[in-house]
Formats: sequence, structure tokens, C-alpha cells
Amino acid sequence: MVLANVWILLAVVGALLVAIVLGVLLGLRRRGTGSATPGAPIARAERIRSLPAFQRAVRRRQAALAGIVALGVLAVVLGGVVAARPIAQKTIQPVSTNRDIMLCLDVSGSMTDVDKEIVSIFDKLADGFKGERVGLTIFNSSAVQVFPLTDDYRFIQEHLRSLMKGFDYSTDVPEQWVGTMNGVGASLIGDGLASCALRFDHADEQRARSIILATDNELNGSPIVTLQEAADYAASKKIRIYTINPVDGVDQPNSKTLADAAATTGGKAYALRATTTVGDIIGQVQKQEATQLKGQATVIWTDVPQLWIAALIVIALGFVVLLWRVRL
Repeated sequence: MVLANVWILLAVVGALLVAIVLGVLLGLRRRGTGSATPGAPIARAERIRSLPAFQRAVRRRQAALAGIVALGVLAVVLGGVVAARPIAQKTIQPVSTNRDIMLCLDVSGSMTDVDKEIVSIFDKLADGFKGERVGLTIFNSSAVQVFPLTDDYRFIQEHLRSLMKGFDYSTDVPEQWVGTMNGVGASLIGDGLASCALRFDHADEQRARSIILATDNELNGSPIVTLQEAADYAASKKIRIYTINPVDGVDQPNSKTLADAAATTGGKAYALRATTTVGDIIGQVQKQEATQLKGQATVIWTDVPQLWIAALIVIALGFVVLLWRVRL
């Protein structure tokens, strides 16, 4: 325990010492000048003072007066301690039980007409993933992390809605294109999926991890890794892939390749406009066992005046009782 405002206690103790010194000096001055008020003349007073009962009474009163002074001094000191705010250090390490979900969005030209709709789906998924950690990575010929895994849902919604506005294409270089066109080609699905798989943290811990990949699987270029190779890597890391396909039922070969990649990891493929897509993905993700994740240890200081206040109350009550008994 330490005092947040130790100067207050020092000021109280200093004032108390000054008061004691002044009291002693005044007492000595009165005794030296003989200015004390004389008592009433009583015949044979010395015989009364020599009586054992009288001496006991004098000792009791002296002890009571000394007790009053001691309790008063102690009460002032305790009051100074309380005023100085006693605080104690406490280390907390938050622990959350959840799953990790990386939203992975293809922002290539072939997805222009549906990206806004997909981000709206992501927003609905985030509403259903309360408590889970959610991140977002977008890609075209290169990948960009929009935000890392987090359980701050206000932060998640702000970024998703900001991204949704970007799909209005009201600027020459839309926000969602910045950093996604640094490679050769376009819509490099395998590279984008691999980048999303590499965005998970705490790699040494066994956690429920999922990627929700939204793409039409229309490759235009030569990726470093193929879609199936990226899926195999995700499977080796026990990451499940769930795909949202805007051309499901239209482009059968690409849809089948996408579904096969998801199945490799134990995940599933879903059509963009299927009425059960959102609910089914949430249900599939939440079937996985949530695990504990320790947050960063934080040191906090808390006020701990309770013991000092209780002691002050007891001392103050004792002070009042002695005053009453001595009749001061």
C-alpha cells in the first residue's frame, strides 16, 4: 500500500507537531510565571492529597487525560492517512473464452457489383458473433489487413460501414483498393486466402479458427500459391474455411473448386443470396469449441481506505467516550 497524496499526511503531521510544541511552550510559560488560576483554599489539603484513594483518583485522571491526548493525536494522524488516499497495486489479466474469425474479401473488378452486399453480410455475421474475435482482410493482387482480430464490436461495425461506403466508388481511387493492387495480375485467390490464414495470432495455442472467404473464384494472373494449396495450408493449421460465392449455380467449375477447397478444411460453401447463409455460417462456427485466451496483464491502482476509515471511527469513538468520562 502507498499513499497517492503523501504530502497531505506530511502536512497534517507537521501541523500536529507544531500544535504540540506550542502547547508545551505555553504550559511551561504559565508554570514559570505562576499565572495558573489558584484553587480554592482548603484546610489540611496535604492530608487529603496523601490519602491512597485520592492518589488513585489523580492517577486515573492523569491516565484518562493522557489517553485523550494520545487518541486525539492518533485520530488526527489517521484522518491524514485517509485524506492522503491509500492505494494498492493490483495486477489483472483478463481471460476471454471465444473463437477467432477472419473475414476475407476479394475486392477485384469482377466482385465490384456484389462487394457492398457481401460487406452487409459480414456486418450481419458480426452481429451474430458477439464475444468472438473478428478480423477483416481484403485482397486483389495483394492483401491488406483492414483490422486485426478484435472483440471490440463498435470498432468492427465502424470499419465495416466505412468500407461499405467506399463501395459507392465516389473517389478516383476507392478506399478499398489502396494497397490491394501491388502485385502482378488480379483476383489472386490463393494468395489472398493464404494471407488471411496468416493473420491469426497466438499461433502456438490451439484455438477455434475460421475464415469466411467471399470470392467468385475468377482468377486473373499467376498466384504464388493456388487456392487448393492455400486451403491445404489452412487445414494443416486447423483453420476451417467457409466460402460465400456470388456466382454459385452460374459458374459451376469455379463454384466446385471453391467448394472443394472449403471441404478440405472441414468447412462448407454457401451461396451469397441463400436465405440461410448467415445463420448457417454462424451455427457452423459456433459448433467449434471456444477456448480461453489470456489478455495482456495490466497493473491498476485502487483506493483501499476501508481499514483506515474503520480504525479512525474506533479511535474517534474512544476519544469521545474518554472526554465524556473525564467531563471535559
